[in-house]
Amino acid sequence: MGIIVQENTGLFHLQSVGMSYLIQIKDGYPIHVYWGGNLKHREPMADLLIHTPEKAGLDRLFQEYPQYGSGDFRNPAYQVELEDGTRITELKYEGYKLLKGKPSLAGLPAVYVENETEAETLELELKDAYSGLKVVLIYTVFVDRNVIIRSARFSNEGKKKLRLLRALSASVDFPDKEDLEIIYLTGAWAREGNITRRALHQGETRIDSKRGMSSHQLNPFYALVTPETTENHGEAYGFSLVYSGGFEAVAEVDSFGSTRISMGVNSFDFTWLLNPSDSFQTPEVVMVYSKQGLGDMSRTYHRLYRTRLCRGEYRDKERPILVNNWEATYFNFNAEKLLAIAEEGEKLGIELFVLDDGWFGKRDSDNSSLGDWYEDRRKLPDGLADVAERINRLGLQFGLWFEPEMISPDSDLYREHPDWCLHVPGRRRSEARWQLVLDYTRKEVRDYIYDSLSAIFSSVPVSYVKWDMNRALTEMGSASLPSERQSETSHRYVLGLYELLERITTAYPNILFESCSSGGGRFDPGMLYYMPQTWTSDNTDAVERLKIQYGTSLVYPVSAIGAHVSAVPNHQVGRITPLDFRGNVAMSGNFGYELDLTKFSDEEKEIVKNQVITYKQIRGLVQKGDMYRLKSPFEGNESAWMFVSEDKEEAVVYYFQVMAVPNARRRTLRLDGLNPELEYEVWSGDDGEKLSYGGDRLMQLGLHLAYHQKDYESGSFRLKAIKLG
Repeated sequence: MGIIVQENTGLFHLQSVGMSYLIQIKDGYPIHVYWGGNLKHREPMADLLIHTPEKAGLDRLFQEYPQYGSGDFRNPAYQVELEDGTRITELKYEGYKLLKGKPSLAGLPAVYVENETEAETLELELKDAYSGLKVVLIYTVFVDRNVIIRSARFSNEGKKKLRLLRALSASVDFPDKEDLEIIYLTGAWAREGNITRRALHQGETRIDSKRGMSSHQLNPFYALVTPETTENHGEAYGFSLVYSGGFEAVAEVDSFGSTRISMGVNSFDFTWLLNPSDSFQTPEVVMVYSKQGLGDMSRTYHRLYRTRLCRGEYRDKERPILVNNWEATYFNFNAEKLLAIAEEGEKLGIELFVLDDGWFGKRDSDNSSLGDWYEDRRKLPDGLADVAERINRLGLQFGLWFEPEMISPDSDLYREHPDWCLHVPGRRRSEARWQLVLDYTRKEVRDYIYDSLSAIFSSVPVSYVKWDMNRALTEMGSASLPSERQSETSHRYVLGLYELLERITTAYPNILFESCSSGGGRFDPGMLYYMPQTWTSDNTDAVERLKIQYGTSLVYPVSAIGAHVSAVPNHQVGRITPLDFRGNVAMSGNFGYELDLTKFSDEEKEIVKNQVITYKQIRGLVQKGDMYRLKSPFEGNESAWMFVSEDKEEAVVYYFQVMAVPNARRRTLRLDGLNPELEYEVWSGDDGEKLSYGGDRLMQLGLHLAYHQKDYESGSFRLKAIKLG
């Protein structure tokens, strides 16, 4: 396993335990030969190259990094403008390097290895002799995972300026796949993670974000599948961009039925000036192959992102059960109210209290004070540290909400530095939620935020931070950049954010950082590199969360999915659902509460206490186990999923029925991921009755479900292998 080079034929074979990816150099061009199930390497393999008609030119070649202007009329991977205004380049192969392990990417988040033996990296060196442009195509293959990671590094080795107009991370041609379908995640604020699946036809299918963030609307992920692909059967090819800004992902089918996939930083409103000796590194695309359906693809992403993208103390640590005061109080709170909620939390076994928006400046609503990161003594007369310490004395950790990328026009910071926001001179400054966006391309702005947050962290015992970002980027310009670099602003903003996050998470490794962007507006792999979990959606309605969490799990691990129980009627949709239903949905992620605990009845407190006890018993399994999706909320009235330990000796199953069905037949739920040779003790989270079943029976015949005659019914089951003999 690893990378095999056949120099006499120019063939490169990237091989993992269940996958092969082949490239061959032809006429100086890297040609895509094959990506799919594992092939044994034999001599020779040159006959694998798909031959094209002699007169067809580049438009029929299946390329690894196609160019513009020399005969290929499909979507190019890159485009460069030379100093004379021409935009034609022709990259030709110059050589290659093999590296053990996986190099990091300067200034960018990236998947990593802990041991060089985990992966091998191939660098293909290409050059345009006329301009001096050099491009290195970087491929890393994980030997024990069906994963290839791709990126590109541009260098100007000429004597004149070059301007990148497009610099995508990866392009893959599928020459022998017809009737492909594409799956991607769509939505909006409060309804993220909807699964869209449709057939590809001649022409382009494009998903992107021009918002300066990865967005609620379209996530930087898609999968190509065959029509017969299901959760457990068929081929799936996943593409996931490790980036937190505007992106593009295009699937183009040509007139001969071949499909070209490309992904990277959005080329709309993007250029990058390369002076002689300058370089530019693209973010990486994580490509996953599965021949066992979408479930296997997802579990590959989950394991990789959970253990080789997330970092720090909380990567492998069980996450605390929290209560957040936002939907309990909004901006209307004082120290006594916060302590009252925390005291109830302590009685119920909750481990972390989070103080959300409204604790700083003069923040009585969302129209002021962002940027003024000092405590509001009107609400907290004895200070933030006093509240935190009193909560700590109750036995709870203390967490705090920030929105560090934003600035309110009504703030001391804006009055002192009105040029610190993203803006274009002479143009209107578009406000959203009464706020503007700080210019993170500027070091002095990032330093101010670092110093402001550090002042809090050094004086207040903060163990958790919710890092929010509540609007997209507009007026994409920076007072710190010259005119010829203004269209670099969007990408420089993201690089500035990454620089700050690296700095602050390194300085405070004991703080659990959670990313948020009005919920899932920036739920992407780039943020997971710095913050191992994300507030998945501002919509806390349990029925809506079935879809949101199911869809998000297509690529993101459950350990990254923040999920809370909130009050009813729900604040987003007004729906009333039972507390146990809400609890079972929220326990299928990083569990917490988003309500006023002091308003619970004694009966509700007992339910919550049991939920907390249960989650403490299973959270290691939920957060680190393999997820198997059993029933899709996008396909009917029922949803189900389960989490299985790595050794397959433990599992927890969740089942949900949204609306009652009259006179329904008795249903069974087929489980997945178990060991068919093991016997399992099975008991319900509702009544505790224990029964014994074989793993084969549970997966082939299924588990009988109780008949439910109520709307919003749910059930949970625990499984534990029985030690025989």
